[in-house]
Amino acid sequence: MAFDYKKEYREFYLPPRKPSILTVPPMNYIAVRGKGDPNAEDGEYKQAVGILYGIAFTIKMSKKGSRKIEGYFDYVVPPLEGFWQQEGMTGIDYAHKENFSWISLIRLPDFVKEADFAWAVAEAEKKKKADFSKAEFLRCNEGLCVQCMHIGSYDDEPATVRAMHAFAMQNGFSPDFSETRLHHEIYLSDPRKTAPEMLKTVIRHPIR
Repeated sequence: MAFDYKKEYREFYLPPRKPSILTVPPMNYIAVRGKGDPNAEDGEYKQAVGILYGIAFTIKMSKKGSRKIEGYFDYVVPPLEGFWQQEGMTGIDYAHKENFSWISLIRLPDFVKEADFAWAVAEAEKKKKADFSKAEFLRCNEGLCVQCMHIGSYDDEPATVRAMHAFAMQNGFSPDFSETRLHHEIYLSDPRKTAPEMLKTVIRHPIR
């Protein structure tokens, strides 16, 4: 049976609907950086998602090709994630999505080294006949965070965020945003197939 990160690491991907404090260990990602409204047709964000999945499935399916990645095991491609910020703000203004700067991500299994990643980018470019040069191998160490499962529309996230910050402060912590510690979302639902009120999104914020 394929290894499923959501099931094996439930504390990171399937938290309860009540806020909780956790320490997130370093993880490696496929990452694409961009700006603008994620809902824009043919915008940077949708192009980035295509790049991420193109590389993710190239690595997953390498078992059927000539590239033998040391330590490879069969796995379910982890969910899409995103780091979000808006210049001059510590929070998110959902009314002005055109001002977003974001890093779109998919977690990499630990057996994927930078050389394997570079191979996957080149292989995806060759197969898709497209430019995948925006992709990067990103190692992220989030550390101490507060997180919560949000169920509902992305535009309704502020209520969940307020509950997270209140919980953190009640337990002696405070938000700790910076250029490297950002609003983090993990998408467990496909918005193309799921009603907005049923969307499941993990929201994670850095604290100290």
